[in-house]
Amino acid sequence: MDLHLKNLFDRFQEQFGTGPGLGPGSGTCLMNVEGIAPNFIKSMFKAAAALYRTDPWKRLCPAHLFGVRVGKDTDWSGKKQPFACVQFIGGDGGDIGFHLFRTQNDAKRMTGSRETIQVPNVELLRVTYERDSVMFPSNRKMIKSLSLEVSGNDRFPVVDVARCTSSGTLRFRNATLEELRFVYAFMKAIALVHPLLQVDKEGGPKWSRLMCYEPFIETVDVQWPQEMSNGYDLVAVTISHPPGQAYEEKPSSTATSRSSTPTKYAEPSKEETFLDLRVYSNGSLRQCAACEKEIHSDQTLCCGRCRAVIYCSSVCQKQHLKETHKTMCGLYKAMMEREEELAMNIFMFPSAADHPCKWLESLGIHQKGMWRRKCSCYSHCPFGLLPVKGGLWDSWGGLDDEEFPRDSSFHHHMSSPILLSGWSEYYNLRSLPLSSPVADILSHALTVYYILTTLNISSKNLLLKGKEVIVHYIGPEGELDWMPAFAEVGHLLNGLGNIQIVMVGPEVPSNLSGTTSGIGSRVRVNLIRGVYQEEATYLPSPHAIVALNCGLEDYTSWGGALNSIKSMGVPAFFTDQSEISCNDAKQVLRSAGLHITHPVTPNPFRSPVKHQGTSSNLPCYSNGFVLGVNT
Repeated sequence: MDLHLKNLFDRFQEQFGTGPGLGPGSGTCLMNVEGIAPNFIKSMFKAAAALYRTDPWKRLCPAHLFGVRVGKDTDWSGKKQPFACVQFIGGDGGDIGFHLFRTQNDAKRMTGSRETIQVPNVELLRVTYERDSVMFPSNRKMIKSLSLEVSGNDRFPVVDVARCTSSGTLRFRNATLEELRFVYAFMKAIALVHPLLQVDKEGGPKWSRLMCYEPFIETVDVQWPQEMSNGYDLVAVTISHPPGQAYEEKPSSTATSRSSTPTKYAEPSKEETFLDLRVYSNGSLRQCAACEKEIHSDQTLCCGRCRAVIYCSSVCQKQHLKETHKTMCGLYKAMMEREEELAMNIFMFPSAADHPCKWLESLGIHQKGMWRRKCSCYSHCPFGLLPVKGGLWDSWGGLDDEEFPRDSSFHHHMSSPILLSGWSEYYNLRSLPLSSPVADILSHALTVYYILTTLNISSKNLLLKGKEVIVHYIGPEGELDWMPAFAEVGHLLNGLGNIQIVMVGPEVPSNLSGTTSGIGSRVRVNLIRGVYQEEATYLPSPHAIVALNCGLEDYTSWGGALNSIKSMGVPAFFTDQSEISCNDAKQVLRSAGLHITHPVTPNPFRSPVKHQGTSSNLPCYSNGFVLGVNT
């Protein structure tokens, strides 16, 4: 009897839901949408399945509202966005899916503590993942005839638009073609960015069970399928939490923010005053952001609001504020408030290298081994041609034996690449003490490994199948003297797959160009002197392209290389040292016709050593942030 009742209850839940939602399906069918094409429906189901796989309901519930903008207002009928706010339902019971509201106010009015409130004359679009067993025959017939992709094991998306009448009944209709285009763009974008949400441990009432997240805003480019393009291949989609988030000011200038790279930011109000904040530091030289005059650190001023920009005098500060800084101050402040998050406090060696020589001296590795590329003392020696004295111990600057990775395999029972999430895991795997500074040099090699095994799915799958992955590595410099560090990539492959790294750049010495080095049994490095756009056609076709600490804004020669990357359509990943550099890189990439498909995120294998910019205090780390195109 108990089993019989349980089956009945489960059946009731499947058909009518429990908790947030609007109940059973309405019988709408995408085949009945005017002007729709079968390929359009297939693309919708693929996007819905991809979103389902990321399982946003694991962390999100109806109280977590998101703002969404797709393209420009003029792209839509009525010259305004069809929907402004989205919530996920099903995380705490009820229908599994999401609701799109015309306004944020509509979303708040319909969101109850345990149920969806039916508010008269409020219209919403809902996407519900229904089990095949409870779907209407028309939808089952469509799924079978078009061979549509399943979400999970047995669910398929059902799309309708609901309106509650003044009498309390619900009326449903099919979504329009335009509304479905909006839904498609949202599903593609939110699948990329919702994993970037960071928990706000101090947010919300302590008695509440609701998990709170840091303010968040990110823009990604979504590629329209051919049948949806309307003459445009891509569209920029901005997701924010809470809705309308630009950047929420915090009362303390030292507060920490874990929000993702802000795409929009609040301008300082006219009433705000910008105080002269004198910086007392070491005696290193800095540069005024306004007049570019060199000054000692103990004589500098900086903006009292964002603390990011350096000036030589209050005259320059006020002039710069009026001309440029006023529009950027909010963004800089947001970036400065990430300083504590970006700092890797697990390490026990000094993490600031304002004076590289002094930092190296404090560790006893100045002018030794591979560390010679970490200061300017050997700048006279071409990259790749540092004199090599002896073995691995000399390469790591005479560190104690337990302080650097040995040239040996990992003792794992299964032959499969070892997937790593950050430095703590790697140091533990290699039994390295956290006082060892080797992460500063290993950052380049392990960033490449992280990209190939975590960010780029196609290369990861090839390695798991034991095949070779070819990487084009653009613009190597100091890395040319760090080949022993790249041997670690081969060890992490753990007996499965091979990687061929083709390093191309003008800094490759002529006498090394065309040579191939076997860095262990599973990694080969080919060196090619020249600019990428001229050499790319002669190189083996890559599975991925990487450019570390790329400085896209700083070098005009990047134009031709980016054109080559665009024409090849191969996944390409770029790192840079600060968020503002990545912000500039996004503009350069978009100007070249490339669109960011992996948003700017902190690189877990960034160097833990903070560097000092010449005219700003923004957090700056080698390989600090990563972004990608064609992914």
